[in-house]
Amino acid sequence: MRRRAGNAVLFALGLMIGATAAAAAPADSPVNVPEPEGLYTGPPHGYTPATLKGATVIDLKGLEALLPEAPVLIDVVLADRRPAGFPADRPWLPTHRSIPKAVWLPGAGEAPLPPDREAAFLARVAALTGGDKAKPIVTFCRPECWGSWNAGKRLVAAGYTRVHWYPLGVEGWQDDHETTTVKPDPPWVAANGSPER
Repeated sequence: MRRRAGNAVLFALGLMIGATAAAAAPADSPVNVPEPEGLYTGPPHGYTPATLKGATVIDLKGLEALLPEAPVLIDVVLADRRPAGFPADRPWLPTHRSIPKAVWLPGAGEAPLPPDREAAFLARVAALTGGDKAKPIVTFCRPECWGSWNAGKRLVAAGYTRVHWYPLGVEGWQDDHETTTVKPDPPWVAANGSPER
């Protein structure tokens, strides 16, 4: 009987601690992040909304189901930067792994983007879709990354009707699938310069 009473007290104490922790949860918890009116211009990494108005938010199963339609996969992960103090006479050869067949446009999800870079992004997507604004497009980067949300938002604003945002990013893909090494998209680099800034 005493053991039961002790367990009940421990259970009640656990509930109180849980309620206190929930009350102290940060205001930007994953379930409560509102969509900004426009593009998100804060820190690039952090909790993101669960929605993207005008686009479809997909998980891994949703992405797998979409692949037979050959969507344009747009990876906007920022390129690794050469570390400070890295010897100039040594080659800097970072690698980036992504979802197979993805087009890597490093930094295309930054906000704000200078007008010429935003125009270059939209021109590159137009080329990749063959000018078909109804072609499925998937934007992604890494988990808790605003870059892919911003890229999707830009495409919705530009009139693309089948934009999909994959917030789980490369890591969400590689949990169940192989990734492949990709290089920055050559036309994107030609329009914007080296992604190593």
